[in-house]
Amino acid sequence: MSAQPQKQPNRPGDDQNDDAAAAGQLRGNPQSAERAQELDSLLDEIDTVLETNAEEFVKGFVQKGGQ
Repeated sequence: MSAQPQKQPNRPGDDQNDDAAAAGQLRGNPQSAERAQELDSLLDEIDTVLETNAEEFVKGFVQKGGQ
């Protein structure tokens, strides 16, 4: 009976490997870098809206009457 190597679980807070892989992909593909920059910009905009008026932001997504 041979012992199999154990796989380490990928924890949400342990993103060192993810960051290294993403950085490698971005260097190889300029379009990916541009899309990542656009996504970061969009996320920054969402953060700004949430910081100023989170209640109004949530109301935009919640339907009244449980529908």
